[in-house]
Amino acid sequence: MNKKRNQPHPDASPDSCFTGNNETWQIFQIIAEFVEGYERLSHISPSVSIFGSARTPSSDPQFKLAQQISGRLSDEGFSIVTGGGPGMMEAGNLGASEGKSLSIGLNIQLPFEECNNPYQDISLKFRHFFSRKTMFIKYASAYVCMPGGYGTLDELSEILVLIQTAKVRAIPIILVCSEFWQGLVSWFDDVLVKQKMISPEDMNLFEMADTPDEVIKIIKTHHAENDLASDQHSLSVRL
Repeated sequence: MNKKRNQPHPDASPDSCFTGNNETWQIFQIIAEFVEGYERLSHISPSVSIFGSARTPSSDPQFKLAQQISGRLSDEGFSIVTGGGPGMMEAGNLGASEGKSLSIGLNIQLPFEECNNPYQDISLKFRHFFSRKTMFIKYASAYVCMPGGYGTLDELSEILVLIQTAKVRAIPIILVCSEFWQGLVSWFDDVLVKQKMISPEDMNLFEMADTPDEVIKIIKTHHAENDLASDQHSLSVRL
């Protein structure tokens, strides 16, 4: 006798798609995140994705710097995209909300994280990091990385790999606060390059900056040389 016939079938109702217990329904949940992201963000270009720590308090000078950078970029016509949370993400959305362009938050649902910040013109919710990261990258004309932890490093390494492997067109990757990033950059050069884990040319995939003016100059120079704004789809991840 086949005992499997006596086992109950898993719940296949639409509601079960959101329980996380049914892998088949999770596929549709993932597809839904991509569809909503594509539909709601297709008009935001040019945009700049800003990353950084969720733990940075509003009193920190780095918070103020992120706010100033996003405000300046917003006034220059760039939509600002962040992870939608507190800290540097809030600084980015706050600065964008004070500027002329859209402020966008790609919020991730986590069991231990804080609530989303209130400075978002467009707010999306994601359960999956990979679909969320695709939206960060797909419409970005530049990446601005403020000081942060594992999440920021994850997002930085993702775009470095995609550009290095020509999965996306090269866009500016700007590491803001050179004192914070210098140790990592030195390790890239002293260890990864010297041991031939990466090519010397890979060190040119990013630049460091310390002021809003430097960030603006890097992005505008790259746009003038590459005409990124007129070719949005070439920035898309080749899935």
